[in-house]
Amino acid sequence: MAEDNSHSDILTEENGAKEVPSLVEGVAELSLSPTQKEEDDGKEVTKKKKKKSKSKKKKGPIEQTDPPSIPVLELFPSGDFPEGEIQQYKDDNLWRTTSEEKRELERLEKPIYNSVRRAAEVHRQVRKYMKSIIKPGMLMTDLCETLENTVRKLISEDGLQAGIAFPTGCSLNWVAAHWTPNSGDKTVLQYDDVMKLDFGTHVDGHIVDCAFTVAFNPMFDPLLEASREATYTGIKEAGIDVRLCDIGAAIQEVMESYEVEINGKMYQVKSIRNLNGHSIGSYQIHAGKSVPIVKGGEQTKMEEGEFYAIETFGSTGKGYVREDLECSHYMKNFDVGHMPLRLPRAKQLLATINKNFSTLAFCRRYLDRLGETKYLMALKNLCDAGIVQPYPPLCDVKGSYVSQFEHTILLRPTCKEVISKGDDY
Repeated sequence: MAEDNSHSDILTEENGAKEVPSLVEGVAELSLSPTQKEEDDGKEVTKKKKKKSKSKKKKGPIEQTDPPSIPVLELFPSGDFPEGEIQQYKDDNLWRTTSEEKRELERLEKPIYNSVRRAAEVHRQVRKYMKSIIKPGMLMTDLCETLENTVRKLISEDGLQAGIAFPTGCSLNWVAAHWTPNSGDKTVLQYDDVMKLDFGTHVDGHIVDCAFTVAFNPMFDPLLEASREATYTGIKEAGIDVRLCDIGAAIQEVMESYEVEINGKMYQVKSIRNLNGHSIGSYQIHAGKSVPIVKGGEQTKMEEGEFYAIETFGSTGKGYVREDLECSHYMKNFDVGHMPLRLPRAKQLLATINKNFSTLAFCRRYLDRLGETKYLMALKNLCDAGIVQPYPPLCDVKGSYVSQFEHTILLRPTCKEVISKGDDY
């Protein structure tokens, strides 16, 4: 989820004939003594038991179904989930790799690491499935609901303990972020669309924020490559004590080295200067620090133990977004205390938000799913009171195209872990 600085053989009897045992066989069987017969019978039982025991082979690891339906908790019965891609820190922090003190710190943090890795494994499996089924002609509402229902199954949705971290962003073309269809929206995905698929998962409030771009027309490949490589650059540059502004400068240099030809016209890809990556906290998607994607940002440094969403946006437009279109994304302000509300409907809606989302972002479709109706006035009241913050879609100039790639990283005491990294990107 972006931060804005601007505001899936029976034997048959033929002809009724039956085999009749020969007289010799019958005599042979009668000539056996009772003792021998018992011994032979015993051997037969033993053989049968052996056959049965052979059939009880150890089952291999459970494999995910297609479409995915098995919770990752069942796929990893040990309770340990795969770690992400490990990257070493740069020279001045290499000592951390072998530091026993830093290793001990990591052992203490293992439960948190495991929770976020579980969320990341769900993200990988869901996006793999979605990539296999997304095609032009899909209704955007169907796309989002398929994705979200798959997340709910695989993560074993459990109130605020595990589930979706924020609404599925599926922003198209010049819309860079924060667009998801409201109920009744009939938007259909087209062959020439550039769609940013940005969705989040969480376990115990530990959020994985990860995004990729879908484009069917190969004409857009250089645009997608620009933001993908810029994101990888940001991840490579990130580290403990690294200044945020230095990451932004490195990202911009890579991003703006790309050009893309669209319908015969050449465009330089621009970093969107008022969109950023961000630090992530517990139940807090934007935890206070911004990771710029252009030079000249904050001198603030990254610190040990922090989670970051490293995301970049490449645009063929102005490289600057503004709020536009109908709002779908909302989030309760993290630091808001108790505030008096006059409208009973607003109080009731706030109770629903507190119970189901707390400080995690939500959208109108999620309220509809919970059975809330005629809530727009109450929602506006909560926004006006400063309790809930609306996050309208963020758009570059109409007719332009924006691509996005994003990963969640963890600055561990001994190394950098790209939590959400997969085989796909």
